[in-house]
Amino acid sequence: MMKSFEHVVMDPVGIHARPAGLLAKEAKQYTSSVTIKKDSMKADAKKLMQLMGLGVKTGEKIEIEIDGKDEEVAYESLKTFFLAHL
Repeated sequence: MMKSFEHVVMDPVGIHARPAGLLAKEAKQYTSSVTIKKDSMKADAKKLMQLMGLGVKTGEKIEIEIDGKDEEVAYESLKTFFLAHL
């Protein structure tokens, strides 16, 4: 059963290199796939260049989908991560 949540990016410069790097590092801790969706585009959260390629800016809404064996733990951790860093 896939889990997902939406998040409005509050970082003043959006998902740029530093937060994208932190997010990729966070996502890599889990075996579950972590996908970030913005409009019709999507990126593997474990891949820095894909994340930056989304061009997410301040105030934009993204959807985070987590699917896999440790999705419950990943969901809680990533929700906390987004609130703290993005």
